[in-house]
Amino acid sequence: MGVEKILSIPPAAQRDKASFEVLRVWIAEQGQHVSIRSGAWEDPFAWGIVLADLARHIAHAHELQNEGVDTDAFLQRLLEGFQAEIDNPTDEPEGEVTQ
Repeated sequence: MGVEKILSIPPAAQRDKASFEVLRVWIAEQGQHVSIRSGAWEDPFAWGIVLADLARHIAHAHELQNEGVDTDAFLQRLLEGFQAEIDNPTDEPEGEVTQ
């Protein structure tokens, strides 16, 4: 793991005064911890678009860092992991709404 623990804010988000963060994911204490702006959209369909776009961003970043990677195979494997976790969760969400 690199020295930086916090990812940089994308330049477009810095420029756009109307931008806002919707999701932050941390790995800490051997588990996943998230902050979510749950009221960003009323229709859950919008979250599906965010998740799909995020999957493609992950595959693209992996491709850029690993020459010769089959992006389609990577994305397919990512989707297999997503579906496996949806079908048989390894843990249950917990926490509180703080906003």
